[in-house]
This record gives sequence, structure tokens and C-alpha cells, in this order.
Amino acid sequence: MAEDSDLERTEPASPKRLEQAREEGDVPRSRELSTCTILLAAGGSLWVAGDGLIRELSHALIAFLSMERALAYDSTMLLTLVSRTLEQILLAFAPIAGLLILVALGSPLLIGGWLFSAKALQPNFSRMNPMSGLVNMVSSRAAAELFKAIMKTILVGSIAWLVVSHQKEAIFGLALEPLKQGSAHLGSMLAVCFLSIVGGLILIAAIDAPYQMWHYSNKLMMTHQEVVQESKEANGNPQVKAKIRQQQREMARRRMMAEVPTADVIVTNPTHFAVALKYKEGGTGAPRVVAKGADAVAAKIRELGKENNIPLLEAPPLARALFKHTELGDEIPEALYAAVAEVLAYVFQLRGFRQHGGMRPVEPSDLPVPLELDPNNAPNNAPNNQLEAKV
Repeated sequence: MAEDSDLERTEPASPKRLEQAREEGDVPRSRELSTCTILLAAGGSLWVAGDGLIRELSHALIAFLSMERALAYDSTMLLTLVSRTLEQILLAFAPIAGLLILVALGSPLLIGGWLFSAKALQPNFSRMNPMSGLVNMVSSRAAAELFKAIMKTILVGSIAWLVVSHQKEAIFGLALEPLKQGSAHLGSMLAVCFLSIVGGLILIAAIDAPYQMWHYSNKLMMTHQEVVQESKEANGNPQVKAKIRQQQREMARRRMMAEVPTADVIVTNPTHFAVALKYKEGGTGAPRVVAKGADAVAAKIRELGKENNIPLLEAPPLARALFKHTELGDEIPEALYAAVAEVLAYVFQLRGFRQHGGMRPVEPSDLPVPLELDPNNAPNNAPNNQLEAKV
């Protein structure tokens, strides 16, 4: 019994399985929904722009048939006239054609979304297996498609019969109307009939779209054993986990390095640590740490700072305290406000010197860094700490 339950597909598809299905070009699709939207757009556009379209086609036809008799014997002029007439016809149909193209491209967004998969274009010889074809002919999906086709035929036929029978007297009366009035009346009746029939397809589309979604999710359901195996492959493999952690660290490092050029000052140790600070003038918050690092990372921060003309200040106690007691994006501790204030004052004076000249400001020294915040002076300083030992 336990083995049988494991073979039953009772678990919903995992994100990985859904992604694999999309890569293979397998997404939920409803042809009825796409067909319905395109036909409704075509009927609606003809209903709204039909009069203008008829006028443009009439003008083009009149202009073509009203040509001089001599033009029929001049191949060059005749070709020019035909080209001009075709251009008028294409321009008349351009708005409707453009709308239909937009609807055809946008209808997949209603269910499944846009998808292009190279795997779906690769030849699959298993589809040529006659046994597989026979199995598909008697599958539940084939039965559903047959039922849908029968219902569509009945529904469309019933709507067409009701519309035609309702307008039977008007149809017979067309022969008694003037040509222009009768043509307009006939076009109106055809539009009503078309929109009524296509409108009936909305019911089929409203049933088919949820069914396709249910069939797709049911097809991709997994057994409990498949879920366990996928979890082991994704999370239990140490190499995969190490690769993920490495990528995460690399992404975080790139984001941090991108913030270095926006810093106001880089406080160094001078070689082992580097902490980049940024202060928003006029803001209510304290300066924030936008980048920090040790050894090779610190060297990279200093290099980026030099490339972007960011002031570098050697203040070992402050650099050690900031590196130890802050994280990326944090405001500096309140106990370091006074020390950082002196640093920022020096930075602002240095900016003024670079812009307007004058006397170069003196770098601050003996900054007021509390002893308890300096890892070198902390009472429980661990002697085997590699970073602190390097200092």
C-alpha cells in the first residue's frame, strides 16, 4: 500500500518542475480563448470602423474603374494605377490589421504568458510512434476536445439559427430596399449575426481556460518520492549549496562595490580595513556604512575610492571600530558620532579646498574613539582572531 501511494501524483508541481516545463515550451494554452478574443476584436473593429472602411474601398474602386480607356493600353500607367489602388486598400485595412496583430500578440498573456523555447523546435521522434498516437486518440484530453468541439458546434449553430430566424422578415425585405440602403442594412445584420455568434464563444472560452489550467497543473503533479528527490538534489548537495553561497557572496560584493563611488570618505586602517561612509547633507539620519572590507576587499575599496576621487583617511582605531560594530547600510553607533563628525568636517573642508583653493585642511588625528569599541583595546579581545591579529 505504501508503494502504491508513492506512485500516486498527489503533490503540486514544484517551481523547478514548472520552470523545466516552460523551458521545454510546455505552458497552459487555450485556443478557444485566443480565437474568441481575436474574433471579438475583428467584429468590434468592423462594427466601429466599418463605415469608414466601406467609404475608402468605394473611393478606391471608383477611382480604379473611372480610369481613361487609353490607360488600359499603357502598361506603365496601368501598373501605377493598380499600385496606387492597392496602397489605398492596404491603408484602409491597416488600423484593423494592426489591432488584430496586437490582440493576437496579447492574448497569450491571458493564460500562460509569452514564451519562446528552442527546445520546442527540436525534432521529437517519439511523437511519430503510432502507438502513442493511438493512446492519445482515446485519452481523456481527446475526449474533452471532442466534447468541446460538439458543444461549440451546437452552441454556434443554435445562435446562428436564432439570429437568422429573428431577422427572417428583414432578410426577405432586403430585396425591396434601395441598393445603398439595402447594402447598409445587410452589413448591419451581418455584423449583428457575427458578433452574436462570436459572443457565444465566450461561454466556451470561459469553460476551456480554467479547464486548461487545471489540466496543466494536474499533468505536472508529482509523487511524494519525486518531491523528496528534487529537494535532495536542490538542497542536499553540498556542492550546489556551496555554489549558491558563492554566487550570493559575489552578488553582495558587487552591490557593495557599486556603492563605493557614492561615498563621502573611506576610513582605513591603513591596509587591513577599509570602511566607506556616506552622509546625506540636510538629512535627519546619521552617516551610513555603504561598504566595508578587510585585506583584499579593503584594497579593492581603496582602489575604487582613488579612481573616483573619494578622500581616504587613515584612522586605525575608528576603522577598526566601524568594521567591528557596523553592518552594511547601518548608521554609525552613537558613541562614534563625535569622531565621524570630525572626519566629515575635514572632508567638507577638503572639498572647498579642491574647488576654491586656499589653505589645505589638516587631517584629523587622535579621534575620540571609545576604548571599548576598538577591538584592539577590548577586554575580551581574542588573540586568535585572524583579522585583529593582522592589525
